[in-house]
Amino acid sequence: MGHQHRLRGLPGGGHHHGLGTPVESGGVTARNITIREATRADEDRWNRFLGRCPNGNFYLRYEWVRINQRELGHPSICLMAEEEGEVVGVFPMTRVRSRLFGDILASMPFVNLGGPAAGDPEVEAHLLEAALQRADGLGCDYLEIRSDRPLGELATKTHKVSMTIPLSEDPNVVWESFTSKHRKNIKRAYRNELRVEAGGVELLDDFYRVMEQGWRSLGTPLYRKSYFRAVVEEFGRDALLFVAYHKGEPVATALTGCFGTRLEGMWAAGAPARSDLWANYVLYWEMIERACKLGFRHFHLGRSTAGSGAARFKARWNAEPEQLFWNYHLVQKEGIPELNPDNPKFDLAMRTWRKLPLPATRILGPRLARLLP
Repeated sequence: MGHQHRLRGLPGGGHHHGLGTPVESGGVTARNITIREATRADEDRWNRFLGRCPNGNFYLRYEWVRINQRELGHPSICLMAEEEGEVVGVFPMTRVRSRLFGDILASMPFVNLGGPAAGDPEVEAHLLEAALQRADGLGCDYLEIRSDRPLGELATKTHKVSMTIPLSEDPNVVWESFTSKHRKNIKRAYRNELRVEAGGVELLDDFYRVMEQGWRSLGTPLYRKSYFRAVVEEFGRDALLFVAYHKGEPVATALTGCFGTRLEGMWAAGAPARSDLWANYVLYWEMIERACKLGFRHFHLGRSTAGSGAARFKARWNAEPEQLFWNYHLVQKEGIPELNPDNPKFDLAMRTWRKLPLPATRILGPRLARLLP
């Protein structure tokens, strides 16, 4: 903490070398931009800036810093750019270190997106350069930035797409936009005596019960319950849990976040043993209906691998795909890392995980999940 850099310039979008070097060009007045590491005392200003920044997102909120530190044991570096006393950019990063997977600086790990949010390209360039210098100084393996756009000249992977449903004030407008086959599937699911509850921490136990079943079937370790509790409690009214029930039994669930006019789908799962109920159809429709009534204009269903079954399911709800860019600054590592479920090297581990009894995955899962950014 306490690192501070005075930045002047990058006028006209010029490239900046060295955080302390004044850059002036073409008679344009140089700007005084300061980048420093934010602290808890800056949280309100940080979050207020995100609320008015066009490229801000839910995963850049300062609350994630506390959650990652307290629940997962990972420290964060929170770069904040200021100009004339005003916040003009933010860039959080979390360091995840383990013998299994290496030393990774990521923005942001464990969630859909990260990256810098800035008022203009000049500030973004300063923040990016400061982040690269932090990664170099730490000597980590690499810096990974999950973004909706390429950043600078960094190497990128384009294996993920973002899926977003445009909403309306009237849920019927969204309903009528579905194909007749999709509407029939939703009606068919409702005949299975399903109901959906929306709320907060009071639904956490049922949420987690479904999540641990669903994620084991995917071969994916799950975070401990207290991690999700921290998310719900930290974000308060901006976190909303949904649980679909069949005769009192939780069978599908989702945890969403509220950010401006956007409802953010963070985690979701269905109980594999009750896939015959088609509970996800009822769950997703009721989330969409509620989002419309609450005034949200978009419902982001999270990221998916292009062409996957999950992406096809989301497309049935008229979710529009948008290319995502995983940006990499390689420090110690050679070549773009492949630390993701799509890597064939993880196939055996995932198949083994699916066969483990639930009590075993409950013990081992959180220990592994906190190390997989």
